[in-house]
Amino acid sequence: MEIQWFPGHMAKTRRKMQESIALVDLVVEVVDARIPYSSKNPYLDELWARRPRIIAMNKADLADPVCSADWARWYQNQGFGTVMIDALHGKGIRQIEPLALELCGDKLQRERERGREGRRLRLMVTGIPNVGKSTVINRLSGRAEAARTGNKPGVTRAEQWIRLGSQTELLDTPGILWPKFEDPEVGVRIACIGSIQDDILDIYTLSVKFLDLVRPRYASLLQERYRLTDEELSLTAEELHEAIGARRGFKLSGGRIDWERTSRMLLDEFRSGKIGRMTLELPPEAFPGKEEAGHAAQDDRGTDPEIS
Repeated sequence: MEIQWFPGHMAKTRRKMQESIALVDLVVEVVDARIPYSSKNPYLDELWARRPRIIAMNKADLADPVCSADWARWYQNQGFGTVMIDALHGKGIRQIEPLALELCGDKLQRERERGREGRRLRLMVTGIPNVGKSTVINRLSGRAEAARTGNKPGVTRAEQWIRLGSQTELLDTPGILWPKFEDPEVGVRIACIGSIQDDILDIYTLSVKFLDLVRPRYASLLQERYRLTDEELSLTAEELHEAIGARRGFKLSGGRIDWERTSRMLLDEFRSGKIGRMTLELPPEAFPGKEEAGHAAQDDRGTDPEIS
């Protein structure tokens, strides 16, 4: 399943971001905690290579907390500042500004020595569509309409500066994907969290791939949510999809399973956390001998602790 999605306004956004480099001291990149690698835009690694960066792992309340702790350690080892947040409910947001000031402390000290006392630290907040970037900005600013939000990818379309008080200000940018997913599985994971519009996707194939991704680690959550038998859990992903539709009573005339309704239900319940807290990929340290990141989460660690 190959997924590509790069609307024209995103190409324009990329050019504008290049023009803003000189204005920004630090980048806060919002990622989805359920896919902390796949939802991180690799284009920014090149664009902002000389800027300190904070990885804000949003929707942490929907992710597997054990996996989230592993990812936080992995990103810290790569030299990033890291915070775990739930922007919708305002949890963890207050960690961002102090961490930004800490990471840029040497630069601010040099500015003071040059007589530029009181200069605001300028942050850019960015992220791919639908990771909650605008909600993060609204929480940081304390103003409900500081940045427009929406439940569809690509709501933010223009840059805007937002003051956070006497020390910092934010540059909000539209969410931006990249022209080509080198790994097709990255596109699948991004589609699973809703960062690509469902109406341009093969929703059935995506939902079957979702089951393939989560069953090895989270079979017990699927079993509990959809009242599945052990035998049903051992079926192929396509057969499991049909069994779940049957359990929910999603049938068409003639007794056929309504595969589209089942597909949308599965993805909606994953995205809303109704199935349980799931992470779709693990950092490479979980797979000794492998260098690449973003492996599918396929180990079983038992009961996960709650996020404090």
